[in-house]
Amino acid sequence: MNDANDATRIALVDDSDAGELLTLRRAAFVTEAQQYGDPNIPPLTQTLAELREDLAREDVVTIGAWEGHRLVGSIRVELEGNKATLGRLAVAPDKQGRGIGTSLLFAILPHLPEQVTEVWAFTGKDSKENLSMYAKHGFMEHHDDAAGDLTYTYMRRVLHEVEARKEA
Repeated sequence: MNDANDATRIALVDDSDAGELLTLRRAAFVTEAQQYGDPNIPPLTQTLAELREDLAREDVVTIGAWEGHRLVGSIRVELEGNKATLGRLAVAPDKQGRGIGTSLLFAILPHLPEQVTEVWAFTGKDSKENLSMYAKHGFMEHHDDAAGDLTYTYMRRVLHEVEARKEA
């Protein structure tokens, strides 16, 4: 198995991965916090106990990307009626730009209930790379919303019947 480090495995994240997930998110979101001059963004202030509560929620799906035993990426999906909201898309800083985030975006589709017809994502208004990645994959900018000193851009992608059932 010489290729073990080259292969990325995508799977659900569970409570046993909580500590590693917390570490990954903090590493991935430091750059964003620096960009906005705000060290108190939610991915950096969430406690391990809060993360474990989130992982246990029935309306939340968290998917991870592993290389060997290392968690190198994750995405959180909150389900509400016909809507899925993506959040906390995180890729380890030394693994960014290699398609892991894109793989995670597509990995959510089989985990969406059949009533989900639209997927929402949000990121900081000035996070040009994130906005570009979402736009590249069919998300359209919908509106901005201020949260304290930070302004988030919300984007929406409407799913087609075939897409939503792909690999289901």
